Amino acid sequence: MSDNAKIQRFILKTIGQVPHSDNKQIARRVDSTRRSFSPMSRILQKVAPIGEARDREILKDASTYVYQTRAEGEVQAHVFLPEKPTEGLRPAVVFFHGGLWDTPMPTQFVPQCLHFASRGAVAVAAETRTLSKHGTGALDAVADARDLILWLRENAEMFQLDPNRITVGGAAGGAYLALMTALPPEKDLPTQNGYTCSPQALILFSALVNTSMKGTPVSERFPDLKAAKKLSALALVRSKLPPMLMFHGKADRIMPFADVASFRRKMAWRRNKVHLVDFEKADHSFFNFNVSHQFFEMTVVAADRFLVEQGLLDAPAKDDSLIDLD
Repeated sequence: MSDNAKIQRFILKTIGQVPHSDNKQIARRVDSTRRSFSPMSRILQKVAPIGEARDREILKDASTYVYQTRAEGEVQAHVFLPEKPTEGLRPAVVFFHGGLWDTPMPTQFVPQCLHFASRGAVAVAAETRTLSKHGTGALDAVADARDLILWLRENAEMFQLDPNRITVGGAAGGAYLALMTALPPEKDLPTQNGYTCSPQALILFSALVNTSMKGTPVSERFPDLKAAKKLSALALVRSKLPPMLMFHGKADRIMPFADVASFRRKMAWRRNKVHLVDFEKADHSFFNFNVSHQFFEMTVVAADRFLVEQGLLDAPAKDDSLIDLD
C-alpha cells in the first residue's frame, strides 16, 4: 500500500481507533505531502504572546472591514485575499473563533486563512460581539454571524467572490455560530436583497452542538435555559442541510464527544452528508496551530480535500497529497 493510501486510511479509519502512539507513527507520513506553514511560525515567534499588539501583527496581511454597526459598536471582519490574481470568481471560507462568545480572539484562524488564501479563496477571520467587549450573549453573536454572510454576498463583486461558493467554519462557540447560519428552518433565517445567510458547506472544530446543559457556562450565555434548549444544534437537525466536516477530540471536556456523535447520527438519519473525524485522547483545542502542528496540518489538509470534493475549492495542480473523504 502506498504512503498516500495509508494516510487516507489513517484519516478515515485510524484516528480514534488505535493507540495514540500508533497515530503519531502513521501521521509522520503527512510530512512528505503537507504544505509549508513556516511563514506562520515565523510570525508567531516575533510577536507578544497575548494582547492587541499581537493581534495587529498577525492580522497585518489582512484587510479589515466593518460589516455591521451595532448599538454596542462596530463589528469587524479580517479578509485575506489570494496573492495571485484570478480571472473567475473565487470561493470564500469564513471562520468564527472559539470560546463561549465571551472574549474576542480574531487571530485564532489566521493560519487556516493563510492556507485557504494561498489556495485561491477569499478567507475571512470573523469577529462578532462578545461578552467582555460588548456585554452581549450568544444570540447577539448569532445575529452578527448571519449578517456577515449576507454582507459578503452583497459585496461579492468587491472581493471577486462567488456568492454560491461560501463555506463557513469555526471552533467551539464559533462552530455553533456556523451551525446557526444553516440549521434553523429557512423561514427563520434572515434574507437581504434576495440573499440568504446559509452557506454551501460547514467545517466545524470542537463544535458546541449541545447548549441545553443546565448550570453550565454554555447555557448561561443564552437569555434563559428555554432558549438554550430550543436553539441547541441537537434540537434543530433537519433534512436538506449543507455538507459538513467535523473534527472532535474524544477527550474534549467542554463538549463531550458523545453529544457530537449523537448529532452526526441525527444528521445521517435525515440523509445529510456529515463526516466526523475523531481524535483519540485529544482535548478541546487540539487542532490549533499553536497547540499541535501535526493536528493542525492534518485537519487543514482534510478540510482542503473536503472542499475540493464539494466543488467549493479548486483542485490543486497536484492533489495526490490531499485526503480522500469518500
